Amino acid sequence: MEDRWDPTALTASPRVDPVAECVYCSRLIGADPSLVLHGGGNSSVKAARPDVTGRNVDAIFVKGSGWDMGSIEVAGFTPLRLDRLRDLLEVEELSDVDMMRELGAAKLDPSFPAPSVETLLHAFLPHRAVQHSHADVIVNLTNLAAERRAEALAEIYGDDVVVVPYVMPGFDLAKLVQATWPAHAHPGTTGMVLLNHGLFTFGDTSEEAYRRHVDLITRAEQWLDRHAPAAGRAEESSSPSSPSSPSSPSSPSLPPSAQLLTDLADLRRAISLAAGAPMVMRRHTDSVVERFVARPDLASLADRGPLTPDHVIRTKRAPMVGTDLAAYTSAYATYVDAHRSRARTPVTALDPAPRVVLDPRLGMVTIGRTAKDAAIAADIYHHTVPVLERAEDHLGGYVALPSPDLWDMEYWVLEQAKLATSSTPPELTGMVAVVTGAASGIGRACALDLLGRGAAVVGLDLADGVADVGSGPAWLGVRTDVTDAAAQHEALVAAVDRFGGVDIVVASAGFFATAPIADLTAEAWRTTMAVNLDAVASLFTAVHPLLARSPVGGRVVVIASKNVPAPGKGAAAYSSSKAALTQLCRVAALEWADDGIRVNVVHPDAVFDTGLWSPELLAERAAKAGLTVDGYKLRNLLHTEVTSARVAGVVRSLCSDTFAATTGAQVPIDGGNDRVI
Repeated sequence: MEDRWDPTALTASPRVDPVAECVYCSRLIGADPSLVLHGGGNSSVKAARPDVTGRNVDAIFVKGSGWDMGSIEVAGFTPLRLDRLRDLLEVEELSDVDMMRELGAAKLDPSFPAPSVETLLHAFLPHRAVQHSHADVIVNLTNLAAERRAEALAEIYGDDVVVVPYVMPGFDLAKLVQATWPAHAHPGTTGMVLLNHGLFTFGDTSEEAYRRHVDLITRAEQWLDRHAPAAGRAEESSSPSSPSSPSSPSSPSLPPSAQLLTDLADLRRAISLAAGAPMVMRRHTDSVVERFVARPDLASLADRGPLTPDHVIRTKRAPMVGTDLAAYTSAYATYVDAHRSRARTPVTALDPAPRVVLDPRLGMVTIGRTAKDAAIAADIYHHTVPVLERAEDHLGGYVALPSPDLWDMEYWVLEQAKLATSSTPPELTGMVAVVTGAASGIGRACALDLLGRGAAVVGLDLADGVADVGSGPAWLGVRTDVTDAAAQHEALVAAVDRFGGVDIVVASAGFFATAPIADLTAEAWRTTMAVNLDAVASLFTAVHPLLARSPVGGRVVVIASKNVPAPGKGAAAYSSSKAALTQLCRVAALEWADDGIRVNVVHPDAVFDTGLWSPELLAERAAKAGLTVDGYKLRNLLHTEVTSARVAGVVRSLCSDTFAATTGAQVPIDGGNDRVI
């Protein structure tokens, strides 16, 4: 493990603030995904804090719930009364719900977040600073048969660490450590290994705790390198970043792209129906995944359980190997029922859909309610694969916790409480949208609006900037010439690789050129038709199989124009293309209704914040009409400005369940036009 401590990072003041130092060390650990993944790990520091009377109170500052170690700030460390926490450790029994209530009461400031469920353990440890991670190498050593595990830990650490059997985090774990510590700890103890859970290090300062973390992790790495050389690390190729490479170059056995599209869309539909909500699915085909899914013992190895019970919340107890979803969901129901009696309170069964699929033909597919959730499952399993391989191939076999312990974590009362209090997700959560013309104007506004309502969005545009329109795991910008049918198809391959299918299509790419018919060139005519009509026709042909497999029913909205019902002079090609486009959509609405796909058209007018309108053109048109620019923008019956965002709002509404019974409609967005009315 690289020691990334920078001695100059905390020297701005003569005396280092202990909480600031804890923040710095937490970030060093949290920045390394081999130590901490997505909310895992925690840290603390004991320090005096003045109360409102000015008197110092012995306090412990503990990582708060919801904060990530890699980006945590001082505000993420909750101050609690240390004496009260130590009083709680004298209690013989305390439920998790009661423990969290008591921790809340012990906060010195109620505005801070709920503290880590391991707060009492941090409070017990007789050291000022504590750092905790779920390091891959530590869980690699502890997910072994008991005798082999004990030999390895003794060889690596001797008596430098206290080894604690697995117990659920919370009060029981704190009490177990309290009971174990006196017999095994000594002045030279530098750390504590929690079986199937991770590593604690401590010291008089966070720097000391961090450097001990570096030492203990490095010793484990060196031992594993000698005894269990890694077969290779997962490459972060995941899904292709561009439509030019729909599958890994080293994957000649993978199915052709057309079949792959429908296979993945079928799988997503089935998984979404099992989950009771639309799900996002991401496919991974890097070389490590390919090697792993080709193992003859894949079904056995993958079924043994996660590296640490914390992962079960993100990945479930085991992946689905192959594509027999009925068998998987049946086995999950059996697993839930077999352990339901372990719960101390009534249990709400979670959905039975897998979160990881391993298939020799498809590679690895990760699933989540959102693109972020699918990405988190992928990160966890990318770290799981090398651990499974090392343990199974070199260390006598991978041995995870038994299923009752995993069930206890998955159906932990605190996790069940989160479900009961969780807010309703945005209306388009889990849906996948494709938006053409997404780099600017109405298309950009539609893409951002759909993102904001929870959808995963694939934006297509010829402009280089399309990749930067959105950000985060729910956005994929693909530079695409929509007039190239093959390029559009490859963009759909990239979309399905990244998100699993398509539920929504917004066709917004457009071309506008003005010329009277007498001066209209064949080139201008064909370019207008190619972008405004032909490209949408080819998109419809390519995307129909995906929309027909949508778990929520396909939704198509096409951006046409006011020029369809009310054409104007000098726009023969544009008006004709949009009129033909509208007719295409009417036929699609007729043909696709049996597939549950609805197709609607919007007719915007005078949307002045698009690339069609430059300040010079606006001024020219306003002057010609005898109006100011502001007055020209409001020259409709309602005297209101029509913006790209307003158009996007109507488009999003048409894509929502509000218009579930509407297809073949033509909706004006023009502020009221007397020629249209």
